[in-house]
Amino acid sequence: MTFSTLALVVVLGLCGPLLALRTAWHVPVILGELIAGIIFGATGFGVLHSADPLFTFLADMGFAVVMFVAGSRVPVLDPQVRSALGVGAVRAVLVGLPAAAVGFGIAHWFDTGHGAMYAVLLASSSAALVIPIIDSLGLSGAPVLALTAQVAIADTVCVVALPLAIDPGNAGRAALGAAAVAGCAVVSFLLLRWSEKSGARRRVHRISEERKLALELRVSLAALFALCAVATQTRVSIMLAGFAAGLAVAAVGEPRRVARQLFAISDGFLAPLFFVWLGARLNLRDFGEHPHLIALGIALGIGAVLVHLVPRLIGQPVGYGALAAAQIGVPVAAVTVGTALDVLVKGEAAALMLGALCTIAIAAVAANRLAAKAPTNTAQTA
Repeated sequence: MTFSTLALVVVLGLCGPLLALRTAWHVPVILGELIAGIIFGATGFGVLHSADPLFTFLADMGFAVVMFVAGSRVPVLDPQVRSALGVGAVRAVLVGLPAAAVGFGIAHWFDTGHGAMYAVLLASSSAALVIPIIDSLGLSGAPVLALTAQVAIADTVCVVALPLAIDPGNAGRAALGAAAVAGCAVVSFLLLRWSEKSGARRRVHRISEERKLALELRVSLAALFALCAVATQTRVSIMLAGFAAGLAVAAVGEPRRVARQLFAISDGFLAPLFFVWLGARLNLRDFGEHPHLIALGIALGIGAVLVHLVPRLIGQPVGYGALAAAQIGVPVAAVTVGTALDVLVKGEAAALMLGALCTIAIAAVAANRLAAKAPTNTAQTA
């Protein structure tokens, strides 16, 4: 990888914000980055080579930071969300049960043998997508709290379950690696909580702010990459390491200064680089050789939305169910991990991303309808 290639990747990353400029569409920034990578990668001009070792390593760093940010956005400390955990858990289970049946049914129909992975994908949600949409719409009330709790639970459970489901033959090894990462994340949480209660973090924060040292950010990144090292040594995806590190920070409370600094590193460089790399890695030409995989992607997308509408049976509005179906982190992880392990059939990675994009499109439509009814909803649920 050269500086000219890196400059091109950074420029292509600007396609994300440009496509997302119209906020009413609720288009995630990553969509433009993925499309740019697809155009300049294996599907299109072939300028970007995702197999380049340096490009891949930078993308892995971006993936770790993306999952760290996703974990840090899970509202662990929000007392209102915690009060709704019971309802959220029931709804997550109501989604998970049919997701298992539909996931194995899709795998049988398309003869891929990845029923467990599809079940996890169908049951997953994305806090990194749903929570910003809720905030942008100004939604509030009991249904929103229950939705937030449901998404947080589904996101956490599915991130943990994916490494076990994606390679069942090595599930035992993956479980041990996941336990090692989880143990290290717990230790990180305890150290962070001690520093918070003892006042050490505040003292470090004051010195760092006065002398512009960015010490808290450095410590956060050191903890994140140390967990990634544990994950790679135990042959577990860095997805789990990043998400676990983010949860540890969320459980203590991420300082706003660190959140701003991390946003600059993540959204300004590493995250766009990762999604451009991911788009460059996808080869949509496989759809031409295996057109039935287009149907697989659509089936996964529609299936995810349908299973997320099941909680309508216990009173969840249809719009919130469709919004809960929005997913990106788990499908991206499935593509990244599955490709690295070489367990996906040819063209399946593109099908998984197509399914995720279907859920995002449907969630965007649902979000626009909820926005139109926002004053009424707020009045009813306040």
